[in-house]
Amino acid sequence: MAQPPEETQSRDLGLSGRIAQSNQKRIMRPDGTLNVVRLGHGFWQSLNVYQHMITVTWPRFFLYVLAFYIAANAAFACLYIAAGPGAIQGGEPNAPWHNAIFFSVQTIATIGYGQMTPKGTAANALVAFEALSGLMGFALITGILFARFSRPSAHILRSKVALVSPYQGTRTGLMFRVANGRESQLIDVKATVTYSWMDHPAEGRPIRRFRQLPLERDSVVLLPTQWVIVHPIDETSPFFNRTQQQIIDADPEIFVSISATEETFSQTVHTRFSYADNDIVSGGKFTDLFGTTADGVVSIDLAKLSDFDRVPLPTAPDSAQTS
Repeated sequence: MAQPPEETQSRDLGLSGRIAQSNQKRIMRPDGTLNVVRLGHGFWQSLNVYQHMITVTWPRFFLYVLAFYIAANAAFACLYIAAGPGAIQGGEPNAPWHNAIFFSVQTIATIGYGQMTPKGTAANALVAFEALSGLMGFALITGILFARFSRPSAHILRSKVALVSPYQGTRTGLMFRVANGRESQLIDVKATVTYSWMDHPAEGRPIRRFRQLPLERDSVVLLPTQWVIVHPIDETSPFFNRTQQQIIDADPEIFVSISATEETFSQTVHTRFSYADNDIVSGGKFTDLFGTTADGVVSIDLAKLSDFDRVPLPTAPDSAQTS
């Protein structure tokens, strides 16, 4: 493997030298989260409920809301039962738990149909406290819900593989492609690609190297269709004269960071992901995903973003590149 200057090998994305010395297979998971376990920091010290509620998936968010709603009503129902058998007037006869739960539901949402009413100081105090808790709780949930809807984010689709493909006739290049998954436009899209591999020196322990890969172009003004991000492979590239097995044997990982301006909110959005091991395929070419509509308008089939065909790589006159 061609050895780049030492200063380019040491660019480790801020992951620290200890990670560079580790033998773990993957540093960044496919979804962009870092595969690092943090210990010695208390749960409550690292807990950020607001951030978690903003970034959690929609199904889990609604599951949290439902769990909070059920738990709050169950807790207040227990308190109404503890206040005594006469704390709630009206309701179904001989059904204290039924009355307590549904009275709590009506109170926490400030509905108040009037069929059931509190009686006594304890019950009325509980009603006052539950009504206040309900107002604050629903206001908090509404605010988080609004923040989730209004938060700009990048929904950039990517190919599941990175290919070593024929490039400009007799050359080869490492390439993968991305596309915008939303109708809104992304402006001034920039990409940074860093390659990591395990170096096995003749003496000493193996060490993970990092190198930022030069790209054919590292930015585009707009992303209306697809962008094939290409690292031209030459004598200085860590992929030069590498077969598929040699690439895999080096425990490779390609880190990709993409930033862009989202036109709707005029804010910068980011995404990151990585390719590792068999995600990197030598000897392939992406299939064409373009077409035209009946009106002659260009179309793009995003379902084919990861599709590729096996092709032989060109052979340079002075070296053999095999797939």
